[in-house]
Order: sequence, then structure tokens, then C-alpha cells
Amino acid sequence: MNQLSQFLPLIVMFALFYFLLIRPQRKRQRQVSEMQNNLQKGDKIVTIGGLHGRIESSDEKTITIVCGDGTRLTYDRASIREVVDKGSI
Repeated sequence: MNQLSQFLPLIVMFALFYFLLIRPQRKRQRQVSEMQNNLQKGDKIVTIGGLHGRIESSDEKTITIVCGDGTRLTYDRASIREVVDKGSI
């Protein structure tokens, strides 16, 4: 019983650490990965650098974005922060 009382605070701290930090981070990481895998032509997106554009084409690792002035830029899928508007052309 004495050993259990010594390890109980450590076990409680680990449980709190897991539920407050690790679990939410994994959930967010899963959501971002799912969003990046579901990118489609016509989606309006924002990159991690703040660039706004529309997806013109994509493959497994890269996407081509059309900016407001018609410029076409190629980015890695991992650089997409969020989808602003789901759409299709």
C-alpha cells in the first residue's frame, strides 16, 4: 500500500498530461490530415503562409493554386492550413 501511495501522484499527473495535451493534439492532427487528404479542385484555401487561392489541380503530394491575379503556384499538400469554401469548377 505504501508503494501505491508513492506512485499515485505520478500516475495522476501522467493521466492529466495525456487528457489535456496529448489527446487533443492527436485529434487536431487527425483532422488536419483528413482535411488535406480531401482537398478537391475548386476549393478555396489558405496556406500556412497566409496565401489565399483556389485549387486548380492536385496529385498525391502537391496542389496547384490559382491566386487572385491568375498566377498559378505549386504547393505541398501539407502547407494548406484550412479550406475556406468548398466548391467545384
